[in-house]
Amino acid sequence: MTTRNTQLATEMRELRDRVVGVTDIVVASVDGLLITAETDDTADAESLAALTAAAVSLARRAGAMTSKGLLHHTVSRFTDGYLVAHPVGDMALIGVLGDTGLDVRRLHTETQATLQRLTALLTAPEAPRGT
Repeated sequence: MTTRNTQLATEMRELRDRVVGVTDIVVASVDGLLITAETDDTADAESLAALTAAAVSLARRAGAMTSKGLLHHTVSRFTDGYLVAHPVGDMALIGVLGDTGLDVRRLHTETQATLQRLTALLTAPEAPRGT
């Protein structure tokens, strides 16, 4: 039997493998608590989760204040890469770090199916241990 954390890790690894330039991925609660991560040694997963939650919160607030609707994603572009944040339903989010070669368009395409699977994983009741 596969655990939820194993399935989440598999989803993140597969997204990382499908999109050129992805270096790190976190799944976190909307309040920034780390659920799981696929990161290298340069990114602190707990800090990345908290920062991603802050980015999503600010973007949601901006959308609400400007009457632009629900947030789909937010992209921060830096000198040496990107932070892309997507809400996962109302209770979680995914943060993706990428290098300067990140294919942002491909990431958005690939993330749609991943978000649906993550939502299903995070909202499904966990099977009792030992069954």
